[in-house]
Order: sequence, then C-alpha cells, then structure tokens
Amino acid sequence: MLTNTIFEGALDQLIDVATRFSAVLSGAGISCRIIGGLGIFLHVEKVDPLAARLTRDVDVAINRESLDAIIAAVEPHGFKYRHVAGVDMFVDAKSPAARSAVHVIFVGEKVRDDDIETVPSSPPVSSKHNILIAPVADLVHMKLTSFRLKDKVHIQDLDGVGLITPEIEAGLSEPLRQRLAEVRATE
Repeated sequence: MLTNTIFEGALDQLIDVATRFSAVLSGAGISCRIIGGLGIFLHVEKVDPLAARLTRDVDVAINRESLDAIIAAVEPHGFKYRHVAGVDMFVDAKSPAARSAVHVIFVGEKVRDDDIETVPSSPPVSSKHNILIAPVADLVHMKLTSFRLKDKVHIQDLDGVGLITPEIEAGLSEPLRQRLAEVRATE
C-alpha cells in the first residue's frame, strides 16, 4: 500500500535522525531528550501503535550551557548548527531542509515570552527505539504550556491511551490543570 510505505519511510527517517542525534550526545555524555510530536508519538506507540500520529520533525530539549559542546559533538556526524528567525536547529546533512532538522528548545526557559511556564528538565526515558525521550509528565506540561491546536491534539492522544495518569494531573499547576480540563471538555 503506497500510503503505508510513505508513512513508514517518513517514520524511519525521523527515527534515524533522532537516533543518530541522541546517540552522539549520549556518547559524549551530554543530556538531551526528544520532545514534541515525536516524543508524543513514541510514548503513544508503546501503548497503542494505531493511535500514534506521525510528526514532521524532531524536537529536542537541551541545557543552554551545553549548546557549544553539542555543536562540537554533532557536527562531525553531519548535523550543522543554524540559528534562523529566532529558532535554533541542527540541519541534517542527509536531508538539509529546515523542516526536517532537529529543532532545539532549552530546559528551564520559556519557549515564547508569553508562555506561562518554563520547559521542565526531568531525566529522559528510553523508547523502544533506544531514543532518549522526555517523560510523559514533561510532555504534558510542555503541550499544555504551548496550547496550540496541535498541542491540544497531542494531549488528546496521550489521554486517549491512558498516559495522563492522576499522578501526572496532580503534578500540574492550576493553570495547566484548567487547560487539561478544557481539552477534555472538547473531546
């Protein structure tokens, strides 16, 4: 089936980029965690592969203090650092389009000035693909902080397979709990 082949090819490309990027950093002793849509995909896939939605890029959360060390570690492996229009990214030499790059956000900082909370920095967990990803609690926190339409859909995906536990919900600030309630009310 052509559609399935396209999907599998796109997934394989994303997994390849995420695996290579995180393996280089892990080998260099630098902490990172895959976040965003791919992080959500990898958690949902573990519970219900048919409920997992594919994302178009790879997002990673890192410590800002590690940026120079990360640049030095990944460039010999084909990832070129770029800062374009306020976005930090590593463009993969195998696929130089910006939308297929590894997009960077920094833990402990707000992504946008009007965000209500900063990016959390819990230790990563390993996916079935041996990619270090942010734990579900951190992804829920980030998605509820960003709260765009695609973030709300990602929250529905996590909630739909039971990954947003009462413990995760209890760990949210009141504004984020209100946003979670808003998403649940629209399902």
